[in-house]
Amino acid sequence: MGWVLMSERELPRIEVLSCVVEGRLSVARAADLLGLSPRQVQRLLRTFQVEGAPALRHKARGRPSNNRTLPGVRDLALALVRESYADFGPTLAAEKLAERHGLSESRETLRKWMAEDGLWLSCWQRRQFHQPRLRRERLGELVQIDGSEHRWFEERGPACTLLVFIDDATSRLMQMRFVPSESTFSYFEVLEGYLRQHGRPVAFYSDKHSIFRVAKADAASGHGMTQFGRALAELNIEILCANSSQAKGRVERANRRLQDRLVKEMRLKGISTMEAANAFLPGFIARHNGRFARVPARSEDLHRPLADGVDRLRDILCWRDQRYVGQQLTLTYERNRILLEESEVTRGLVGQYVQTYAFPDGRLEVRSQGMSLPYRAIDPDQQRVTPEAITENKRLSAVLFAIQEMQETSAPNVTTVGKQRTRYQPQSNPHKPRKSWMDGRGAQRAAEATLELPAPDQAAE
Repeated sequence: MGWVLMSERELPRIEVLSCVVEGRLSVARAADLLGLSPRQVQRLLRTFQVEGAPALRHKARGRPSNNRTLPGVRDLALALVRESYADFGPTLAAEKLAERHGLSESRETLRKWMAEDGLWLSCWQRRQFHQPRLRRERLGELVQIDGSEHRWFEERGPACTLLVFIDDATSRLMQMRFVPSESTFSYFEVLEGYLRQHGRPVAFYSDKHSIFRVAKADAASGHGMTQFGRALAELNIEILCANSSQAKGRVERANRRLQDRLVKEMRLKGISTMEAANAFLPGFIARHNGRFARVPARSEDLHRPLADGVDRLRDILCWRDQRYVGQQLTLTYERNRILLEESEVTRGLVGQYVQTYAFPDGRLEVRSQGMSLPYRAIDPDQQRVTPEAITENKRLSAVLFAIQEMQETSAPNVTTVGKQRTRYQPQSNPHKPRKSWMDGRGAQRAAEATLELPAPDQAAE
């Protein structure tokens, strides 16, 4: 007869039914052992006694499935996918095949077919491998910078951002500061503290945030670099932008570690404000560096002292721009009009550009050839956040917090809604109907007839 293939569920039935035939087991006991009803065991027992053990295997073994795919459907589906849906995933491709071609195959079946034919790679097969980058060899050669927005005070205070400067060669935390959000002035503040404490490094390594990099360097307008990049250029410091978060993994891993250790340290100290947290950071940085800092491969320190000392930092770490002076000695800055005081110097600036210096404390200076010009603002009101204002994602929390404070301190500005400017204004009197051409012609004839009638005295003679 040859070999008979049976499953693991069918093999125990032979032994149990053999015991029933020999009288060592009852039908009820055999039903309990096999997990079947007594009536089903009796049916199997009759089949076993008549046809033997091979009759206990499933009758559908070796027969094609009733739910099998029709021949040619697989080739047709793969041909359609290869022709029109080569970059589609199995789920979307299955939906389009059912919607446009009437092929109702499950997404898992189509996924298996596409994988076998090389049209689909699993997430495991599509994973990317980032080769590790060796550390720089000397302190100050490359400093990674990043901002980490997090609920640093948990429920004790609002969310804020921690700016982190970490050395690539040693993993030392060089400078940290809590700020409301990532902004140019926030980085200026942390950079000033870094320069005063350590000096000028060779280069900073950051992400592609708009603070560090101009998205379109060949744009017709603009200076070709950001304010932060302009400040670093004046300080003779290079700024490099990473193409992925894995490239600056040193600071990314530091952020993850700080979100665990620093949050818990501040919880134990009961710190709930940025002022208290910034005062706590120097001691935490010292303890952190003692625990996690490494010895560089080479002992040289590449930090350079400030070329002109710290006096020029005030004019470097600010927002500098140029504004055109009009015929009335006015210029526009942040949607406010500024009027320069008339003098021998300012009268010669009409039609020329002057330099504006906006400092982190809110002061604004207007200069020409290094000389500060006195001015006054025609519209001194602060600019209000409008619904059309463009807000970056990393500054959204700070902007919403400022809007909330503004709404709580000031009453809403209720204005009277007037008519639409493009609304039609009728020129004639709407209550007096306009005469037609026939009515006008009739009135003209009646007036002419009145002029031709003789006077009453002449008629009597």
